Amino acid sequence: MLRAAAPGDAPGILSCIQALAVYEREPDAVENTVEALTETLFGAEPRAFAHVVERDGEVKAIAVWFLTYSTWTGRHGIWLEDLFVHESERGRGYGKSLLSALAGICAERGYPRLEWTVLDWNTPAVEFYRAIGAEPMSEWTTQRMTGDRLAALAALNGPRD
Repeated sequence: MLRAAAPGDAPGILSCIQALAVYEREPDAVENTVEALTETLFGAEPRAFAHVVERDGEVKAIAVWFLTYSTWTGRHGIWLEDLFVHESERGRGYGKSLLSALAGICAERGYPRLEWTVLDWNTPAVEFYRAIGAEPMSEWTTQRMTGDRLAALAALNGPRD
């Protein structure tokens, strides 16, 4: 059953996130916890959202997402942070159903964009996304700043006269 996630789903969602990290060759990268995930997704001011596919009482697939904003369109969109289907559950249409649910939210709310990234080497995912009509943004490169470099930038005092 595909549905919006509920607080009791946090352990299953985290399990999917951890399995995704293993698949993406970063098994030790996940710092998230059930408590942090519960606060983020279901706290007083949720900052991210999730949909799950549940079967036999267990979370088998997830889509974790948040809102973006385009200054060009003047409207929000959805950024898909993680889409994951447990390997044993692949081929059942769960990934396509989750993306369809997010596309439905976009259509319902008037959001013109559903966006995400995919690792270059993840050929099965790239092929799946092409098959459902997604287009690569080949002129755009994701940028990231973390750790000491992020702290150094944060320490700057703003504009100089």
